[in-house]
Amino acid sequence: MAISFGFDDIPDQTGRTVVVTGASSGLGRIAAAQLAARGAKVIMAVRNPDKGYRVRAGLRGDLEVMELDLADLDSVRRFSSTLHEQGRPIDVLLNNAGIGAQTPRLTPQGFEQIFATNHLGHFALTGLLLDLFRPDHDPRVITVGSNFYRRLRGGLDFDDLDSARSFRAATAYPRAKLAQILFGAELDRRLRAAGSPVRSFLAHPGMATTPMHDTAQGLLQKSFLVVGTALVGRTAEEGTFPLVYAAVAADAPTGVMLGPSIRKSDKRVHIQPLVPPGDDLATAARLWSVSEDLTGVRYLPSTDPANLL
Repeated sequence: MAISFGFDDIPDQTGRTVVVTGASSGLGRIAAAQLAARGAKVIMAVRNPDKGYRVRAGLRGDLEVMELDLADLDSVRRFSSTLHEQGRPIDVLLNNAGIGAQTPRLTPQGFEQIFATNHLGHFALTGLLLDLFRPDHDPRVITVGSNFYRRLRGGLDFDDLDSARSFRAATAYPRAKLAQILFGAELDRRLRAAGSPVRSFLAHPGMATTPMHDTAQGLLQKSFLVVGTALVGRTAEEGTFPLVYAAVAADAPTGVMLGPSIRKSDKRVHIQPLVPPGDDLATAARLWSVSEDLTGVRYLPSTDPANLL
């Protein structure tokens, strides 16, 4: 199933508050700009505030820059504390920020930065902000994944979950993206079980041209990007369509991946079922438990007896 959707289809967002992580570049910047242009109050959660302010100066609408380094769990807690102290309700959390890297680097808490930024930071952020969502404003969490998760047929390695001990750039990023997909799907199940009005969506941009491509090194990676972009690549704006659709469309479904077609000429948002290893319920539940232990942020306890053993 596919839905025709573009930025002109965004309904009026007046009265809604949206937090966008990674809002100073790429998909996040585009999503923030489009939502603010249609009336939303957008909190640009960015690692580098100076860059955020420069980007903000070129946009129109109600946008506020706030510092958030998802690789640092202390920064995640400070961001959450600020919103709570200010009594700031939110309606949409777009977990968009993501990084790739060629060499391993540890975070202040000792985790490899790709896994920490893409998954652990967003896991903690979602839990810490969950009580700020307004139940009567169609509250939503959107987690941005990647179809690269299909490459990890073996699933997650819980003995080296963040790839710190056996780092390979070619697998660290897909592993982190698989974790995001498992998280977003498990979040949806737990929210439903708790009777929460908050809904959890999964979206991906396809092979969109973003600043992350600049991290490619070596002939193999660069050749892959050149060939892939020529065959299935799309603009960053087109890659943002599924993310914004998940944030605003009344008929957007959960429990699936919202993303573009592999055909460049097809601009619609496609509704795609999760496939292995992204549909593994046991792995998703285990990842949730481990993520709670690693971050110290616990929320939405499982009601499935099998997950409590």
